[in-house]
Amino acid sequence: MSPTSHRDRERNGHPAEPDLVTAPELLPVLEALRRREPIFHRPEFGSRRADFERMVEADFWEVGASGLRYSRAHVLDVLEHRAPDPAEHGWTTRDFHCRELGPDTYLLTYTLEQGERVSRRSTIWRRRADDWVILFHQGTLVAAS
Repeated sequence: MSPTSHRDRERNGHPAEPDLVTAPELLPVLEALRRREPIFHRPEFGSRRADFERMVEADFWEVGASGLRYSRAHVLDVLEHRAPDPAEHGWTTRDFHCRELGPDTYLLTYTLEQGERVSRRSTIWRRRADDWVILFHQGTLVAAS
């Protein structure tokens, strides 16, 4: 996996994009978290409410691509009743970057392409013992250029 480069910024079409490079010592963390995204859409990490409850911290919340804020309880309720979406197999993730925020706490950012819908995603993760929990998540739609 290569870090985001100048060529990637040109491909993304905006010269103001930051040159995000994950520090070499964080590459194992980046890889571990990359495999877990997009969150709640990786059946190998769980598909039942109890699985999702273990994935998120008690005070978890998110900001959806709509700009609305969602509580942990609301997200868990939606996930519990969500039907599998075959379109997920065509989703593409790219431009992953990891930054350490504090002890065992990391910000993972990436781009998610869901067909024509493109969003930037940010997830704050905490390493707890031998597992990972999510503290916060945000999705922001990318305006069509």
